[in-house]
Amino acid sequence: MSRAWTADLGDGTYRNPVLAGDWSDPDVVRVGEDYYLTASSFGRVPGLPLLHSRDLVNWSLIGHALEEPTGGSGGPRHDCGVWAPSLRYSGGRFWIFWGDPDRGIHLISARDIRGPWTKPHLLKAGKGLIDPCPLWDEESGEAYLVHAWAKSRSGVKNRLTGHRMSPDGRTLLDEGKVIVDGDRIPGWFTLEGPKLYRHDGWFWIFAPAGGVETGWQGALRSREFFGPYEEKTVLRQGRTDVNGPHQGGWVRTQTGQDWFLHFQSRGAYGRVVHLQPMRWDEAGWPVMGEAGEPVSVHPKPDLPAQPVTAPVTDDSFPGGRHGRQWQWTAGPGAGWTVPHSGDGLSATCVRTADAHDLRRVANVLVQRFPAPEFTATVGLALRSRAVGAKAGFAVLGDAFSWIGLERGADGGVRLVHRYAEEVAERERDAAYSRPVPGTGRVRLRIEVSAGARCRFSADTGDGFRPSGEVFAAVPWRWVGAQLALFATAPPGTKPAGTALFSDFRINA
Repeated sequence: MSRAWTADLGDGTYRNPVLAGDWSDPDVVRVGEDYYLTASSFGRVPGLPLLHSRDLVNWSLIGHALEEPTGGSGGPRHDCGVWAPSLRYSGGRFWIFWGDPDRGIHLISARDIRGPWTKPHLLKAGKGLIDPCPLWDEESGEAYLVHAWAKSRSGVKNRLTGHRMSPDGRTLLDEGKVIVDGDRIPGWFTLEGPKLYRHDGWFWIFAPAGGVETGWQGALRSREFFGPYEEKTVLRQGRTDVNGPHQGGWVRTQTGQDWFLHFQSRGAYGRVVHLQPMRWDEAGWPVMGEAGEPVSVHPKPDLPAQPVTAPVTDDSFPGGRHGRQWQWTAGPGAGWTVPHSGDGLSATCVRTADAHDLRRVANVLVQRFPAPEFTATVGLALRSRAVGAKAGFAVLGDAFSWIGLERGADGGVRLVHRYAEEVAERERDAAYSRPVPGTGRVRLRIEVSAGARCRFSADTGDGFRPSGEVFAAVPWRWVGAQLALFATAPPGTKPAGTALFSDFRINA
């Protein structure tokens, strides 16, 4: 298996980020000698990715906790859906709480991290309720919940609200109270992403402020859950190139070391995950990184050595099934892929009136950019005979570009390359199209260089030839750019046939 990025340097040290993909809003928990991480999935399906590690450096993707979108089926909701989950283990169960900014706070639980997970339970309905985190206090036997607010939905921000909660997590026991008002802390704004802990007789809230791109990580503590809290900045960019070190989770290893995982927003690359050493100063406050600034290279945690690994990217699509690294931008819908006995993804050319704009198409299969620089390739054969049917390999964000095959009115297949800028409502040609000779098979390639600059090329039997100009990938508002596979056809009543994707590979 090829790897575009690994954090383990093989000499007892690691480099940041430990996860170079868009694993937004990470939270982490230790159970025995195992570490588990989840992250925001927004509108993608399945949601709530689950990653596993035994050393906090080498991570693998083991599945997803949410198989269906909580908002039902329909078109893509790229920046909506599952925001900033919290992952906890209590009472012999794993718990995940998250906020859907348009619906409210949900939770699911499972005895095994791989499931089955319970159906989502709506704990608190309302708009703008985000970033929930529970706490089961072993000292008192009480349970609590804290959450933040999204101004875009509620008109409220920079506040953290606390509740007492039933031990089964299904009921809030009071109307809630603002326990931290960021407007009362000089210089603090956009306080969000709280993670709630109990340590050394204090209630602790680790929460970022100052905005995703330029902010800092704060710690707040109180002897009583409902406050008052005192605050301190515990991680900031300082002299490093890690802008706005943002929300994440604290974990203590079985050897007694403390570590903090957080994200950094990197534009089109999304929100990558860093691992910071953590200690406690004489006054009992956490100190993250190196004297409060992020580390770039550091000795690994004092844990048993593990094989060097990273979340999988490559896929041969055995039996017509895609790997867990892929997610749909919506849905999923029945019949979007066709199982078969061989290798390769047989994707149905779904008929849609939105085929001119990939941002509005539901049957788009995506995965994260895995590294700052990489090359991705995939094989494609267009089997549909429907005029206007097309399939391709794309970089998808608020602007997009794709290269692939289209069936013409003359029955022939042509290689096409199209794009749409952020303000455009439909795609247009990025290069001259050309007939595809022979069997109509093609191999497609996207080379991503520093700055998320993407060069498209195709091999129709005589070697890879570049196509069009370099495309500068852009994110959605909260989601990084994605690699995407799709197959569509114009509206109609007859079945539109399929396209076959094969041998997807990523190399550094």
